[in-house]
Amino acid sequence: MTIEILVPDLPESVADATVATWHKQPGDVVERDEVLVDIETDKVVLEVPAPEAGVLEAIIEAEGATVLSKQLLAKLKPGAVAGEPTADKTEGTEASPDKRHKAALTEESNDALSPAVRRLLAEHNLEASQVKGTGVGGRITREDIEAHLANAKAAPKAEAPAVEAPAAARSQKRVPMTRLRKTVANRLLEAKNSTAMLTTFNEVNMKPIMDLRKQYKDQFEERHGTRLGFMSFYVKAVTEALKRYPEVNASIDGDDIVYHNYFDISMAVSTPRGLVTPVLKDCDTLGFADIEKGIKELAIKGRDGKLTVDELMGGNFTITNGGVFGSLMSTPIINPPQSAILGMHKIQERPMAVDGKVEILPMMYLALSYDHRLIDGRESVGFLVTIKELLEDPARLLLDV
Repeated sequence: MTIEILVPDLPESVADATVATWHKQPGDVVERDEVLVDIETDKVVLEVPAPEAGVLEAIIEAEGATVLSKQLLAKLKPGAVAGEPTADKTEGTEASPDKRHKAALTEESNDALSPAVRRLLAEHNLEASQVKGTGVGGRITREDIEAHLANAKAAPKAEAPAVEAPAAARSQKRVPMTRLRKTVANRLLEAKNSTAMLTTFNEVNMKPIMDLRKQYKDQFEERHGTRLGFMSFYVKAVTEALKRYPEVNASIDGDDIVYHNYFDISMAVSTPRGLVTPVLKDCDTLGFADIEKGIKELAIKGRDGKLTVDELMGGNFTITNGGVFGSLMSTPIINPPQSAILGMHKIQERPMAVDGKVEILPMMYLALSYDHRLIDGRESVGFLVTIKELLEDPARLLLDV
């Protein structure tokens, strides 16, 4: 009996997916629930586990293939256990004709490398003949290439020749864009072409918040089990400003304006696969500790590629914090169908005039990009000034003034 490995059900908003990485090759023994392959969609990476322990019999869709929901990916022969021999020959026993024929085919097609292996060979300027394959039938795996590179690095360098070596040849490499990167590119281009986007700026004195964090950070962490960061203040200030300026919390749908009576805020998170914007929902009902825990959980899931489609859907407003990378000023691009995005930046000490005197204060630039079709200058500037006032006097967040 053979078990068919199928593409999992894709969300309604996802038309198709790409086979990203095969973790097993034909002939490999797999355990129950062991991940066989990663399927990449426009939003998330789905892991496809083995439903039973056994041997991976055949791969139907190779890495890089575009697949649909419930499409056949591979075939699994159940019943094998870990440690059971999977090679085509056994010591002291001649392989059957069918197995000898299969081994011969494998050896003859050894140069039919997987896309991931070919990409690694190209990146490191290696030929397949330079790497010894340890996979089934001598197949070269990613681990073989990594071992070859490690051995080459550890080997003693040859004595430099007396004649000066020629300059290294100029080279380039070409790798396909991931589905997430293509989706981000298309959405950013869509935002630039389909919105009347403007950006307004302001600056905020972060000293009051920094003093407050310094005073209560230990008690906060001890009581709530999480650190008190800046993001909870940003989210609280944005939520309050959205209540006062509902146009910023709205979106355009055709010829209609949709006003939202809830406050779901997207957080721009940089991940190894690209930029994603998971959503922290119902922020008006969350306390500082809940916000910090929620942001931390979303950031970890984003880093590990564990975000679900539901966690990436929706969102009425986006916060992006380029300051963590050292950005002093930027003009963020709106995340459609939202109407505005707030950019936070690096906190940097600058000389400021305070009551006729010069003081050195930790200042941060704020940037609000907005769709001028829906939000006028009065609302955009008022929204940004409200955030500035709330951050410079955090007590306002508690007193609702």
